[in-house]
Amino acid sequence: MITTMDTATGALAAHAALGVERLLAMDPALHSMLEREHLRQEATLAMVASSSAADPSVLACAGSSLSNLTTEGYPGARYHAGCAIADEVEQLATDRARSLFAAQYANVQPHSGSTANQIVMCALLRPGDTVLGMELSAGGHLTHGSRASMSGRFFDSVGYGIDADGFLDYGAVERLARQHRPRLIVCGASAYPRAIDFARFRAIADSVGAFLLADISHIAGLVAAGIHPSPIDHAHVTTTSTYKQLYGPRGGLILSGRDSHTVLPGGRRTLAQALQHGTFPLLQGTPDLGAVAAKARAFDVAAQPEFRALAAAIAVNARSLAEALADLGHALVTGGTDNHMVLVDVGRGGLTGAAAEQALADCGIIVNRNQVPGDTRGPRITSGIRLGANTLALRGMGPNEMRICAALIDRILAALPLSSGDAVTLDHAVRNEVREAVAELCRAFPLPHNALR
Repeated sequence: MITTMDTATGALAAHAALGVERLLAMDPALHSMLEREHLRQEATLAMVASSSAADPSVLACAGSSLSNLTTEGYPGARYHAGCAIADEVEQLATDRARSLFAAQYANVQPHSGSTANQIVMCALLRPGDTVLGMELSAGGHLTHGSRASMSGRFFDSVGYGIDADGFLDYGAVERLARQHRPRLIVCGASAYPRAIDFARFRAIADSVGAFLLADISHIAGLVAAGIHPSPIDHAHVTTTSTYKQLYGPRGGLILSGRDSHTVLPGGRRTLAQALQHGTFPLLQGTPDLGAVAAKARAFDVAAQPEFRALAAAIAVNARSLAEALADLGHALVTGGTDNHMVLVDVGRGGLTGAAAEQALADCGIIVNRNQVPGDTRGPRITSGIRLGANTLALRGMGPNEMRICAALIDRILAALPLSSGDAVTLDHAVRNEVREAVAELCRAFPLPHNALR
């Protein structure tokens, strides 16, 4: 006898299989592109610090029939009918997010980490209010006040930076806060390899009456696993993307701890209510319910003991990679790392980040160019590269493999002509040698849930 559960489960799997079959039959060109991308990920070492690989169960949620549903609002208060199951899914995702991060409030609807930051700013600030955030060139993010984004155009943006050794200058942050009296202080970074003192940031924010926003998009997995200090009860609001270190779908998340029930000036809303309103209807309309379901799945995976072990391996691997590169004579920003990323100053060796990125990619090692402290080159060229350990740890690699990766990176960079600029001319023998070593590593350590066996 076929039960309701069997029918539902079979229908979901059949629908997914039908989609792939139709794609192959009706659009072979696009199918080929997606197939080649899948195989490219199998055969290359992804060391971009913002990259990871989602579990197939996460991707199945993102591509489910939930994406067919149009709705606005929140569970129990939708503006469209037919949302009973969607309400269950979103409530599950919200509950899992709160549990994972020990938060009192969570909003799983933001379409990205950048959108989450925009929601917080628009919910708590007025146009022209002052925002104090980390300079993009010092390791901050576009949405922390860069003039290239709305955060630096709609608000009066003031930037803080790092000291001569590349470390966060908390004294300068405090001085700037006293001088400019910001309405919002943003902490967290996209290219900073050291732990962030959230308690100290909160003390600075409190001293000038500012809100504190902690963006943990790059370290969310380490925070969830207890390896990096959590900002949940230090920051008024915490945001993160859900794909980088949470191995989830493309999307964002807003969290709040002990401040979530604080009544905001004016007495109309609590902080949590302001964030709800800021997400919908202020900044977003209908949520991506497939992504919400995928977030729920990713949060459950991240709550398991195996994920804590993975997060620990990420941190160990990053330190091992940093030590190996330093032993080979490479200059590292801050001299090492406390999290998952390593910043290498290739400019000291006469190279550009763009040239290094291209040469490494040509050999199957995927990194990204990145500015370093005092960089005289623009963001399209840069003098550095940023490396991350998320996907390498997922493959099951350890410190020994990090030393191998460091040696391969060194082999490529040492073979580059110093006058290469943006154009890369790498010796064919070196390229072939490294490509084979990369292929061997990928075969020995396949992506555990991606590999075709």
